[in-house]
Amino acid sequence: MATGNDNKLKLYSYWKSSCSDRVRIALNLKGLQYEYKAVDLLKGEQLSPEFTKINPIGYVPALVDGDVVLSDSFAILLYLEEKYPQHPLLPSDLKRKAINYQAANIVYSSIQPLQNIGVLKYIEENVCADERVAWAKTHIGKGFAALEKLLKDYAGKYATGDEVFLADLFLAPQLSAAIKRFGLDMTQFPLLLRLHEAYGELPAFQNAAPEKQPDAPSS
Repeated sequence: MATGNDNKLKLYSYWKSSCSDRVRIALNLKGLQYEYKAVDLLKGEQLSPEFTKINPIGYVPALVDGDVVLSDSFAILLYLEEKYPQHPLLPSDLKRKAINYQAANIVYSSIQPLQNIGVLKYIEENVCADERVAWAKTHIGKGFAALEKLLKDYAGKYATGDEVFLADLFLAPQLSAAIKRFGLDMTQFPLLLRLHEAYGELPAFQNAAPEKQPDAPSS
């Protein structure tokens, strides 16, 4: 990771954000140098005038590449794939490409939005503090059950074969969050658990991990 060079990509990120995590993995896989710009979600920095000029909806991540400013992790990944083709994030086989899109969308649309900070805070404040984890586990489990079925005929070492592709970038942070943040019982998802262990052995994933980021707490 590089800092202080205006010619480098700039990634606005929060250490614990799974959406930011998947973009960090992609940048690492493609060997792209970037400047890390921390946005503290707990302090509300994502709602500051400075950041909402970059992303009006106030979410991370956001990527600045010269005069291109992008928010939304899916859009960022597709942009990186087109502009920086090294280490492709999508297979050439059309069927496996479609499975990558489908798996990514299950995480992106059916799991992650239902367990983000804002939703869990709302449940804690307006329903019951004890319900926030149960809510997250329910929706993560539903998505994981679908992914377990979807990938069983396509998985190799990784989600859709023996190479890392787009689905893996969405799965890895979500699996880590399910296990570490929410304590989800993974014995019912043996395929996903195996993938989680495989991702832990890859430097691009290791270096993108939340605890490795500059804004992660020291203890």
